[in-house]
Amino acid sequence: MQASRGTALTSSIRSWIQSWLLRTWQKRGVVACVLWPLSKVFQLIVSFRFGLFVLGYKPQTKVDVPVIVVGNIFVGGTGKTPLVIWLVQQLQTAGWHPGVISRGYGAHADSIMVVDADSQAVVVGDEPLLIAQHTGVPVAVGRDRVAVARSLLASQPVIDVLIADDGLQHYFLARDIEIMLFDERGAGNGWVLPAGPLREPVQRRRDFTVLNASASVPLASVPGIPATIVRMQLEPHFAYQLSAPSCRQSLNDFSTKKLCAAAGIGNPQRFFNMLRAAGLELNTLALADHFQFDSRTFVNIDADCILITEKDAVKCRQIPELQNDARIWVVPVVAQLDSSFATDLLHMISEKKHGRSSA
Repeated sequence: MQASRGTALTSSIRSWIQSWLLRTWQKRGVVACVLWPLSKVFQLIVSFRFGLFVLGYKPQTKVDVPVIVVGNIFVGGTGKTPLVIWLVQQLQTAGWHPGVISRGYGAHADSIMVVDADSQAVVVGDEPLLIAQHTGVPVAVGRDRVAVARSLLASQPVIDVLIADDGLQHYFLARDIEIMLFDERGAGNGWVLPAGPLREPVQRRRDFTVLNASASVPLASVPGIPATIVRMQLEPHFAYQLSAPSCRQSLNDFSTKKLCAAAGIGNPQRFFNMLRAAGLELNTLALADHFQFDSRTFVNIDADCILITEKDAVKCRQIPELQNDARIWVVPVVAQLDSSFATDLLHMISEKKHGRSSA
């Protein structure tokens, strides 16, 4: 029990620090300005590293199929997993046979691991597991994405296109299409770490910019975003009971319940706002991204129902005490994007397939 309390305290502190930093990085205040000289040094290092690949001093490895990289330069989560799932489904509908590779954030395996629906989240990571469960396509994780890509293609020769989840900064793997994802926080104050939230300058090249934000968020209010973007909206349609997934209810059915929403994702507030936009009144529990749940996480929660994300659900259902907690309900989301984006993307992939070039 002491260990559980210590874990919860550590997570609370980590979540608070993350929230404080993200608020600080949304403006060019005193803290950001003090750290600005360090950010210039960091930017110089990033640019130098990128230049080594551009000039050929560090080699990029091409694999035998087109590679689509989905990632973000804003630290933390911006909604990559729903976008990857959407991409897989679009590719399948068009007759492609996609595979997915990932680092597997939080994964404890040092070797290359093939992910299936029964994998343990603590071993392969929560996001790759969710992708595998949702799509059924081949998914593999590992530190070296080039090695992971080669291994997956060797074991699954049917794959004719690869999606690299969260691989923008992994330049060793050559890519054909880059998709950069932002949410309503945009580029924050526009500075790179540690004065701002960016891993790379906002001017960094990419093929598509996707904005994960509801239609009610005007583009003008999102800092640092180009005028040409593809808007992605995450739509919740129902919730299902973690202990009995076949038991589903519309979100309206929860309006008379005493609710708590819990989220261990990069931007918990986005999940809370989505539920409130659906007309729900709720208390909230913001957890650190990739939070490690245990049997006592929700013991002291006073609520009729606890609403969680699908990303958190893949971990909760592997803990018997949470799996059997009838209060826990999972709110799946479906990514909605303009159909023209799928058309443009599929056309670009076909071009790369017959005349490939590194991005």
